[in-house]
Amino acid sequence: MPLDQKPVPAQPSAESGPDSGAGLTPGGPAGPEGPGTAPEGTGLAPAREPDRKPEREPRDAAAAGAPAEGDEAWSIRQPGPWTHRDLAANGARFHIAELGSGPLVLLVHGWPEYWWAWRHQLTALAEAGYRAVALDLRGIGGSDRTPRGYDPGNLALDITGVIRSLGERRAHLVGHASGGTLAWVAAVMRPSVIQSLTAVSAAHPRDLRRALLTDRRQFAAFEHVLGFQRPWIPERRLVADDAELVGRYLTSWTGPNGLDEAAVHAYRQAIQIPSTAHCSIEPYRWLLRSMARPDGIQFARRMKKPITAPTLHVQGAADPVLLSHTALGGGEYVAAPYRWRLMPGVGHFPHEEAPEEFTAELLDWIGRHKE
Repeated sequence: MPLDQKPVPAQPSAESGPDSGAGLTPGGPAGPEGPGTAPEGTGLAPAREPDRKPEREPRDAAAAGAPAEGDEAWSIRQPGPWTHRDLAANGARFHIAELGSGPLVLLVHGWPEYWWAWRHQLTALAEAGYRAVALDLRGIGGSDRTPRGYDPGNLALDITGVIRSLGERRAHLVGHASGGTLAWVAAVMRPSVIQSLTAVSAAHPRDLRRALLTDRRQFAAFEHVLGFQRPWIPERRLVADDAELVGRYLTSWTGPNGLDEAAVHAYRQAIQIPSTAHCSIEPYRWLLRSMARPDGIQFARRMKKPITAPTLHVQGAADPVLLSHTALGGGEYVAAPYRWRLMPGVGHFPHEEAPEEFTAELLDWIGRHKE
């Protein structure tokens, strides 16, 4: 599939079956049970499908970033002071946006965002003398959408592989939500590569697992993740009506400041790029389905290993998705300096809801751990 191609809303028809959603096509990415399938589970019922039938206009990589005639001026490779490029790591191709020079700070987005979530921090870090790089995770944005490879171990190796592909031995790693979970994992799996760790709206994987098994409040807060377990239907719902459901998630997960309209529009567009809806929720399918499987139990045991990187743990007090008491306690797994930062009145997206306050906290932390 060409990089950065135009988002394509779902095109239901009277003859369409469960594999006709924009998130998947019959020859598209495979679920963990086999090509073109996803395992059985529980989840949401189908939403009303859009009445319109928009045209498909495939665009090649050469046209990436340049809107076709009559299109809105939106692209994964949004313009700015940063530079866009692709690099290879861990058997896939990844899109990054980078700015500045100096010690590397790698920024990893959460769901349903992509690299653009870090636009405020890219410029601030570059001005402070850092090489700031925002990554599109596997299956999202301008990165490859592979059939498999969405378990946390492999996704964490994507991150550390990107650090190496950037020509760096070590990096300050910053991750939000699902990207923050992967940052915790990367710090366990490749400790020599992580100079400092900043986890944003992300509990340590063992704390999250424990909460989902024992805490009804946290389990209820992850209602959207439960809905992702059903095959095919979640993908269709996410892209239906111009990704209206994604917009509702974004606005309901924030505190009083909220997200600006441009940000919500961008994330709604990004989820509609073919196969993104499917690939982006595969890690959540692994999360719940692996809990009783040997691979999930082995992963949880591996996460007992102490983290040796200085760790900043940022949490929005008003986060309705990851509850504060679930995130609290991550320092138990850190055998290095650890700082817990609870931001009052901030929801699930501290780096966007309070960018100046968050960036100041981040700069102070990585400045203390340059060496």
